[in-house]
Amino acid sequence: MKLLTILFVTFALALLGTWIFQGKPDFLFSGNLGMGVFILFTGLSHFKFQKGMAMMIPDFIPAKMFCVYFTGILEIAAGIGLMIPSIREVTAVLLIVFYVLVFVANIRSSQKNINIFKADYTGPGMRYLYVQRIPMQIILILWTWYFGIYLH
Repeated sequence: MKLLTILFVTFALALLGTWIFQGKPDFLFSGNLGMGVFILFTGLSHFKFQKGMAMMIPDFIPAKMFCVYFTGILEIAAGIGLMIPSIREVTAVLLIVFYVLVFVANIRSSQKNINIFKADYTGPGMRYLYVQRIPMQIILILWTWYFGIYLH
């Protein structure tokens, strides 16, 4: 849930900044900047916590480390793409698809008690999935749809 703080604080600061410098808050810019910064942080975490993230990937998928690094690069690119008006909508659609696909890995992670930060099996388990991850995933999908597609 710390990452949601990044999303909300970035959004609030961008609203304040656009209000101060432009005379009115810019919701479209602020919403996409919030998600852009959020997804940039999650993308960078793929390089810091790569071993734990690789543990989330099902056994039948080969080249787990490549998948972790590749998805990290995709997330960073998505954060940038949300800030480019001409590709914002397609980026948002792809990001929503990505959020749905990543949720499958989060289910596996919860079932196996994977702690991505320690790369071991001391994670929070299914309670985390139900109490934190599902609500967060819904927020991410709705936020991306609203600011990246609906308001676009």
